[in-house]
Amino acid sequence: MMDESTELSVSITQIVQRLKGTHLHSQLEKQAKECMHKPEIKLETLKDDVRRYLKASGWERKLQNAVYRELHILPPPGHPRAPPEHTKEPLAYMRKAQASWEKRILKSLNSMCTELGIPLARKRPVSEQKELTNKWNEMGTDEPDLSKFRPVYAPKDFLEVLIGLRNLNNDRSEDLTVRSNWGLIQVSLNVRDIPQMRETYPELGLTYGQLGIDDHTHVPPDLFESEHILIGKKVVSEQDSAAAQQYSRQGCPTGLRAQLWTLILNTTDDPEDVKLTASNDDYYFVFEDYLYQVLLCFSRDTAVLEHFNYNSASPPKSCVQSKSGSEQCAVVYPPNGVIPFHGFSMYVAPLCFLYNEPSKLYSVFREMYIRYFFRLHSISSHPSGIVSLCLQFERLLQTHLPQLFYHLREIGAQPLRIAFKWIVRAFSGYLSTDQLLLLWDRILGYGSLEIVAVLAAAVFAFRAENLMEVTSLASAEAVLADLSTLKVMPLLQIFLFATSV
Repeated sequence: MMDESTELSVSITQIVQRLKGTHLHSQLEKQAKECMHKPEIKLETLKDDVRRYLKASGWERKLQNAVYRELHILPPPGHPRAPPEHTKEPLAYMRKAQASWEKRILKSLNSMCTELGIPLARKRPVSEQKELTNKWNEMGTDEPDLSKFRPVYAPKDFLEVLIGLRNLNNDRSEDLTVRSNWGLIQVSLNVRDIPQMRETYPELGLTYGQLGIDDHTHVPPDLFESEHILIGKKVVSEQDSAAAQQYSRQGCPTGLRAQLWTLILNTTDDPEDVKLTASNDDYYFVFEDYLYQVLLCFSRDTAVLEHFNYNSASPPKSCVQSKSGSEQCAVVYPPNGVIPFHGFSMYVAPLCFLYNEPSKLYSVFREMYIRYFFRLHSISSHPSGIVSLCLQFERLLQTHLPQLFYHLREIGAQPLRIAFKWIVRAFSGYLSTDQLLLLWDRILGYGSLEIVAVLAAAVFAFRAENLMEVTSLASAEAVLADLSTLKVMPLLQIFLFATSV
């Protein structure tokens, strides 16, 4: 292992290298050169004067925000002699499982394309390019016939793979208790218990003001909200990513959320010159054109490939039509390396409520995906990865609601089979939109998806009395079929801070 000073040095070097050649880097150089001609810049104090100018003109803050973003994305430096794949995923059995899953997905995709006689990779003819450009703003009203296409995979297919995960090098008797075997996830990873979570999420405590809770006993709701909005406006005006992230832990006001999320993610508003499929969810039908545009852009955006440097997954490859069989013809397909699953568009749909410009919507979605959402469908040991979230959910229920967990297990209604669809979509499409955005405030605020697993457990706790009466998986699913009336923040606060430990 590296010592702290060496690790810091490696991180600084990585960040400097990543920022070199970026638009921000060229803009900083340009500003520094232009300020040389200003009378207040003296040759004898050149370095300090340039720094003062960049700070006063706001460029120093932009650089700080860019560095802050890199710190959230870059994985911690590993041992200098460790193989590159260890950076992506340190556990061999996880890497093997992910590779096997990727082969299965690609086989399914190839089978469908062969069946339909459609090539995976080909350059769009000029006529099609022009047609696409002309109908860019009406894509949802003139959609192609997709009836012959089927999703490459559904969340339930992915769950079966996670259930089968095993670490053959681990002696289960050493660190897994009898109760641990009740769940579907049979691997050993470190996940937090409630006392540890209380330390991690102090701002969710009962003594803190929260947007999304109507009755504060310590602070009148109207007073808290008014003061919170004033602070939020100041955070936005100062354009500080770190301050915006800390602020969102207590919720973002509706009128400031779009600006705060953009600031937290440090995204730009530059229109993207790329354009994909839309959601089948009628709830978001008014945004169908946006969904087409954003997902089409996303599927062809090769900048997304960069996240595979720290993702346990690898991008699939295909041969360009008419060149099959040649190794040199292999190209990543889709160009962004991401094969969407059934319901993938629900990562985008809620953002349509915040951004009415496709370029802003796209930049925020892409950043949320490469920071968080990709972990929901990649097999890894990361604390925000889908395996850890599933294990976290099961451990919380087993520890704090053992009778409920045992009852559901005995009637063939394993809790994870019900909750998995919520977790893999970060509750999008299940909660009402205002409640979902409050949940996503906290994902951004804490830089972690862990709160999704906690909410899933809290939902079971809230419906525990009814669930103890059910006698089958179907009846359990019926009890939990409609989450649209649930209030996220009271559920989280009660589960985390009123549960006895």
